[in-house]
Amino acid sequence: MASLPPSLSSLLFLTLALILISISPSLSTPRQPLDGHQDQQMKTGFKITLKHIDSGGNFTNSERLYRAVKRSNRRLQMFLTAKHPKLRTTVYAPAGEAEYLMNFSIGTPPKSYYGTMDTGSDLIWTQCRPCLECFSQPDPIFNPKKSSSFSNVSCSNNLCHQLPKSQCSAYDGCLYNYSYGDGSFTAGYLATETFTFKKVSVPNVAFGCGIFQFGPESGDGLVGLGRGPLSLVSQLGEPTFSYCLTSWLGSKHSTLLIGSHASVNGKIKTTPLLQNPLIPTYYYLSLEGITIGRTRLPVNKTTFALNADGSGGLIIDSGTPVTQLAESAYTHVKEEFKSQIKLPQANSTEFDLCFKLPSDPSDRVKIPPLVFHFKDADLALPTENYMILDSGIMCLIMLGSGDTSSTFGSIQQQNILVVYDLYKETLSFIPTECDKF
Repeated sequence: MASLPPSLSSLLFLTLALILISISPSLSTPRQPLDGHQDQQMKTGFKITLKHIDSGGNFTNSERLYRAVKRSNRRLQMFLTAKHPKLRTTVYAPAGEAEYLMNFSIGTPPKSYYGTMDTGSDLIWTQCRPCLECFSQPDPIFNPKKSSSFSNVSCSNNLCHQLPKSQCSAYDGCLYNYSYGDGSFTAGYLATETFTFKKVSVPNVAFGCGIFQFGPESGDGLVGLGRGPLSLVSQLGEPTFSYCLTSWLGSKHSTLLIGSHASVNGKIKTTPLLQNPLIPTYYYLSLEGITIGRTRLPVNKTTFALNADGSGGLIIDSGTPVTQLAESAYTHVKEEFKSQIKLPQANSTEFDLCFKLPSDPSDRVKIPPLVFHFKDADLALPTENYMILDSGIMCLIMLGSGDTSSTFGSIQQQNILVVYDLYKETLSFIPTECDKF
């Protein structure tokens, strides 16, 4: 289910309009429309704690592996669906499923929520009362009537025009319907509120007040960090943000930094950020090659190239756990690891390439280093970012995409400070002990 049928979509918008009318007392005095994000630049920054979706689930390593692979495969299909030429006008982001949850507060007085941090989408949204169809969430559903800083966004507001699909109500309210590549969607009305991150309060943040949701239940909503005008970073007017992800198998919290807190020093490796003009939300990198051990793989540079029709390319993504490479490159990666690791192969239900570990623990296993050659930046991955030992076997934590597309996942980014500079159009890597960050 990539999007709502036209008849159902029209009915949904009509229902949303009636809901707006029913709560019109709290929406009768809308604020001055936002013409963009320039008028509310923060000039400061803040630091937010991130919680991995599996950190409190008491899962074994094997169960976490299984869940990570399933989420990665679903996310890949969402990206491929979103890139499909016939679906670009109806699918606006890969998925609403969580990998990392971030804490923030909404309203006056502030109410605390957890939303999915997603670099692959733009819209910020949470579920709102009165709710027609809402999933169960950890925190009470946001009630606009109980916040003194809530206002609806008018149809004349530029932010309403930035929505991929919107309609207007009789009460000058901007209604939205935002579909994800996994068939999930959120629908409701666009509003502005005061969002609080730690002790930093930001007024007039535009967000989706969702009263009709279908899809995966992940926290209390979603915070888009993509390139579009409705994303959090765009609305804040802050061109720099970064995150530092701890081990996905541990319980330590990760960190998101925005604005001045995202500035860095040290051994920085920087590569250009690319943009797909057909799907401008996503962050692309120029991957030029891969080295395993001392062997540079015979992969053509065009293998990872972003094509004019929007296909191919490598997306760096916070919501995909396991890196998935274009199939031709992945084949070379597998074959080279097979040739360099002198161990018998083992079977796994999650990964394509695994090895049986020696029964004698004193026998050391030599794992060849892995380097991703991004344009102007060679990134040597820590061993734990691409190999995992579990139940007597060792597996390569990578998969093939079955396509020409590639995604650089969050497991491969752990214990690396990843800095996005949207002013310079660059992305930087700094090896970091993220649990001490």
